[in-house]
Amino acid sequence: MNIKLIEVGKKGSSFTFPALPESIRGSLGAKYQSFDIISKGTVKVPKGTDVTTIRWDGEFFGKSKKKEPIVQKKNYQTPEKCIKQLRKWQKDGTVLNLIVSKTWINIDVTISSFTPEVYGAFGNVKYSIEFAQAKDLKIYTVKELKKSNSKKKKKKTKSRNGSSSKTKKKSYTVVSGDTLWGIAAKHCGGGKNWTKLYNANKKTIEACAKKHGKASSDHGHWIWPGEVLQLV
Repeated sequence: MNIKLIEVGKKGSSFTFPALPESIRGSLGAKYQSFDIISKGTVKVPKGTDVTTIRWDGEFFGKSKKKEPIVQKKNYQTPEKCIKQLRKWQKDGTVLNLIVSKTWINIDVTISSFTPEVYGAFGNVKYSIEFAQAKDLKIYTVKELKKSNSKKKKKKTKSRNGSSSKTKKKSYTVVSGDTLWGIAAKHCGGGKNWTKLYNANKKTIEACAKKHGKASSDHGHWIWPGEVLQLV
């Protein structure tokens, strides 16, 4: 079994995790049904159900430990190189194809959380990583882009009495199965704008998370049907 990340739309840019985690956990759809792909073997995903998150805890081994049986030698990279690549993708909001061989997992994702921690005397690094499923991005025609640019230039509109007023911002009501990435992809010019969407609605999102018993929304990971978000 291998776990591989391939940068979507960029040939040759990929990363294979040098060592497998003990388990790979995930959540399905709006109800967040959990599964554990390695510990429980094959998991059947209901047809039409979105995989909301994939996450696991793992380890990158220092040079003195690269011959450990758990390390896949042909895929070995130093912890520094592994961390540098994953942090770059996380920072850039890069869409990646996550493939776990010998399982059904082959989906487009972004890195929503990555926490490395150096420990011991061998240069090993423990880490936790979580991926959020990326929705399809809309492909715009040249004609559509011209219309979009034209609308951006008209930030102010004149009312009938001759006075000018700012164009009203549109809102969106969250429905079951929504993610900030998906909403941004459909309504805010691309999934990479999910952070802007979160920042514009931070007070609303965090208040709703607390209402549902969460300490926080985990930077927009938790949203609920009925929340009204201002689009950016």
